[in-house]
Amino acid sequence: MIGLILLLTWGALQVQVTLAGFLNGESVWSKAEKQTVIDLLSFAETGDAARLASFKDNYELLISDGRARDAIASGVFDHADVHKAFARGKILPAAEPGMIFMLRYYTGARHMREAVEAWRAADRPIAQLGRIAEELQRAYAQGRPDDELIAQQRARINALNDELEPLTKRFSLEVAQGAIWLGRVLFVGVFFAACLASLLWLRMAQRALSRIRGTEERYSLLFDSAADAIVMVDEASGRVLGANRTAREWTGLNTDALIGAELSSLFVPLLHRADGAVTGELHGPDGRTRPVEMRSSVAKWGEQSVRQSILRDITERVNLEQQRRIASEALAGIAEGVIIADAARRVTRVNAAHIRMTGFTAQALQGVRFDDLRSLPDGSPLPDSVWKAIDIDSNWVGEVRSRRLDGSAYPELLSISAIRDPDGAVQHYVAVINNVSAAKANEKRLQYMAAHDPLTGLVNRAEFERRCVQAIAQAERDRGMIAVLFIDLDAFKAVNDSYTHAIGDHLLVKVAERIAYELGERGLAGRIGGDEFTVLLGDLYSREQASALAGRLLTTLAAPVVVGEYEVALSASIGIACYPLDGMDVPTLVTNADAAMYAAKTEERNAFRFYSPRMHADVLRRIALASELRKALAEKEFRLVYQPTVDMRSGRIVAVEALLRWHHPERGAISPGEFIPMAEKLGLIRRIDQWVLQAACTQMYLWDLAGVPPLRMAINVSAHWFGQANFVDDIRSLLESRRLAPERLMLEITEGAILRLGEEMERTLHSLHALGVGVAIDDFGTGYSSMRYLKLRAIAYLKIDQSFVFGLPDDSSDAAIVEAMLTLCRNLGISPIAEGIETEEQHRFLLRAGCVEGQGFLYSKPVEPDEIVQLLSPGLRQGGPHLRLVPPESI
Repeated sequence: MIGLILLLTWGALQVQVTLAGFLNGESVWSKAEKQTVIDLLSFAETGDAARLASFKDNYELLISDGRARDAIASGVFDHADVHKAFARGKILPAAEPGMIFMLRYYTGARHMREAVEAWRAADRPIAQLGRIAEELQRAYAQGRPDDELIAQQRARINALNDELEPLTKRFSLEVAQGAIWLGRVLFVGVFFAACLASLLWLRMAQRALSRIRGTEERYSLLFDSAADAIVMVDEASGRVLGANRTAREWTGLNTDALIGAELSSLFVPLLHRADGAVTGELHGPDGRTRPVEMRSSVAKWGEQSVRQSILRDITERVNLEQQRRIASEALAGIAEGVIIADAARRVTRVNAAHIRMTGFTAQALQGVRFDDLRSLPDGSPLPDSVWKAIDIDSNWVGEVRSRRLDGSAYPELLSISAIRDPDGAVQHYVAVINNVSAAKANEKRLQYMAAHDPLTGLVNRAEFERRCVQAIAQAERDRGMIAVLFIDLDAFKAVNDSYTHAIGDHLLVKVAERIAYELGERGLAGRIGGDEFTVLLGDLYSREQASALAGRLLTTLAAPVVVGEYEVALSASIGIACYPLDGMDVPTLVTNADAAMYAAKTEERNAFRFYSPRMHADVLRRIALASELRKALAEKEFRLVYQPTVDMRSGRIVAVEALLRWHHPERGAISPGEFIPMAEKLGLIRRIDQWVLQAACTQMYLWDLAGVPPLRMAINVSAHWFGQANFVDDIRSLLESRRLAPERLMLEITEGAILRLGEEMERTLHSLHALGVGVAIDDFGTGYSSMRYLKLRAIAYLKIDQSFVFGLPDDSSDAAIVEAMLTLCRNLGISPIAEGIETEEQHRFLLRAGCVEGQGFLYSKPVEPDEIVQLLSPGLRQGGPHLRLVPPESI
């Protein structure tokens, strides 16, 4: 039976190889036939020798195939010649015997007969193509044939191609259909043979199996149904002889792979127990391992010793032990304290963190209820509501006070959970504790920081306003009165500019201490920003109580303050607003107190004022001024006037100072002293500085065009722009665009700004000196002076403030100060300029003392640009309406 199946299989393979050979040969033959026509047509047209060679190769293939076919059919042929023909047609060598057999004996079979007929019918047209090729070759050998001959030969070739094409298609079709038919016949034969063989095999197997089925089924049922893995192992070699279904599943191996494998490659022993059991790991699929317990017994299979090993899965037991170990280690290692108590709340176990927190060990707490050591934050015992909440929700969390072993107490966050049995009864309580002392301290610290100024320790704005709300509510209930004092330090900005911000901060701390000391327990002090402080006074019965405190505050704040190496004298301005007269809510009271403070600062300084409705109008005016100032630049409301500076010896005008004026369309002229500080607060001062500089330089350019003698232009510059990195570049670009010499520009800056800018100011001064622009120190001696910067070469001028000129020559102090300044200028090579000269006596004193240049109403008030032209025009200078020149005087 097996031989029959093998024979049928071999026959089927041979038929398949033969069919493949026929199909491959047909494909090659068809392509060669088509290529001969294509090559011959091309050769006829072009005479290309390569085309002729290609034609001959394909033509020889067609002719050799036909000769081999006829030779095989006749029965008399040379196998070597046939092999060469088949090789030329690219027939597989393995298919040659089958193809020879078919062409010799089965040319009359279905589809084979029609294919061979079509093949033979193509011999004649192919031969004619060969003759046409010979004719064309001879013709081209004599030169290119005429077009008529070429056309005739192409027509003959196309006619033969028309004859060959249906034959080729018929040949291909019959070969394919024959292959399909033969494949079907072969399939049916193989199928019936296989069916017959299967039936015979099944009959034989049935008889064999029927004899052993009973015994094997009973053994397999018991062996494979076991929940444990059972492995039969050869005692001598240690190799597996058999295994049940469970063993195969656990190892991931089929029976063939498992049988013959060494047990040591599957099972790794870890622990040999005294009872003979071995605990270890069984290797499973994908590298996984399974914890098992193995017990073995030895039996005899004939003469062979066999060990039966039973492996039981202990994964659940190992997991439980691991979970128990992890729980124990976690309990010992967590940062929170843990208490385990029985149903009566008696302590049975505590962890290390609990011992660190309380000092109580488990032994010290044996028989003690854990809730007996705890109470509510107010000291009362834990109420029954705690245990009722645990009965309902199985958990309670709250803050308690806990007692340590040494008797001290600490705040504790306590979480109590209940563990119940299957019937719902409480078996144990688990309490988790956290010492929240640090958290409570941090909470208090954060609350303090949120309500207090970090620099001075006084309450901040938010806390001050909250306390004011409470005070107003209390005063409303008691029909009483409260007062809000708004305190602002006078000239504090000058301190910051002259010294350092660190000195300013120390000064603010000292001021806060003085306010708090003077206030005592009678009120609340706060700092709401910068150098602004507030005071809340409650339970007042008259405004005089507030004024008395304000007077004491002015006195204590006016006392000199020693900060480090410096002694600083300050003063303050205080505004007072009272509830309910000056406002019914906190924002109104603070705003009105601020308005009163501003009035005190504007009118007098170092004074206090009670709020009045008129002050509110001033506040609104300042707010409106801030809004309108933003529009002033765009609306071209600013203009410049120019005050001459004269040579005091000759009376000649040598310079002018550009002074900014604002003509409001509705309010008229607004003083620079009013809008310049506002511009600094709003951040507009830099834009205004740039406008002033551009306008002044443009005016000098226009004067030059008008033929006015060259003048030096003095321009005031704020520290906001002077300290910018691109300041000098802006100056250079502007001078170049207006074609002005740098020596004609003098920039005036206050000494306070120089001190505040520090190193940045020095770099800017050096750059200006290198450019050729002079710098003048304005208001010298009126602030917190430092002589160090006078050594800088860029400082070319020093302006003596009019506050020192005013008392000349009668005031001996002013005279001494001015003479000292002039001596300093001579020694340092700095040109002095006196400001505010209004009398001839002042002029004479300054001239005798060595002052060269002067400025003031004695010579001219600030005038329009056209009037400067008139003052400098020949013949008109003495007749100017404002200029009053003093004749030169010998010294």
